[in-house]
Amino acid sequence: MIFLDSTESTHTYLKKYIEKNKYTYPTAIITANQTRGIGSRDNNWDGESGNLFFSFVIDKNLLIDDLPLQSSSIYFSFLLKEILSEMQSKVWLKWPNDFYLFDKKIGGTITNLKGSLLYCGIGLNLKHTNISYGCLDISIDIKKLLIKYFQRIYEKRTWKKIFSKYRIEFEKSKQYKTTINNKKVSLCNAFLSEDGSITIDKKKVFSLR
Repeated sequence: MIFLDSTESTHTYLKKYIEKNKYTYPTAIITANQTRGIGSRDNNWDGESGNLFFSFVIDKNLLIDDLPLQSSSIYFSFLLKEILSEMQSKVWLKWPNDFYLFDKKIGGTITNLKGSLLYCGIGLNLKHTNISYGCLDISIDIKKLLIKYFQRIYEKRTWKKIFSKYRIEFEKSKQYKTTINNKKVSLCNAFLSEDGSITIDKKKVFSLR
């Protein structure tokens, strides 16, 4: 884990770091001040100081065998959501990659695959940023949280086990919309498949960006 005081984007920093130093083992970049974060569909994610932003890279061959890589956003997001829930947070995961508290987004996840390397970036509001977004409802020690999170990844919990829990939570997502091909689409009639994709308007959509 590499902690930075500030950076434009942990995701961009990590990719440049790997290009320069090559991949030898899983690496994470963490900061509390991100000035030009990247969100889903290459949108900016406002990153006010004092929140949590981190990105990590891992060789896909180190991941569990039954993980559909196209649904890795769900997998990595739900592992973090589980830990936060154990700490008494009421956070939940809206399909496929948004952290919500009640009806407000408080963070999100992006994943992308480059060769055999899977990159994952997560942003989480620990304090209020603006009226449109919420923030986490518990206090956390960032370093302790991340140590527990990466330990959980190494436990290699199966996709089947994670998905069985997520399937129940997915029902909350049906009250909301998601963006598909730059259009807001209601999830009310979406069907969730066991590979983590949804079928909506006769189209199959995955979470991998």
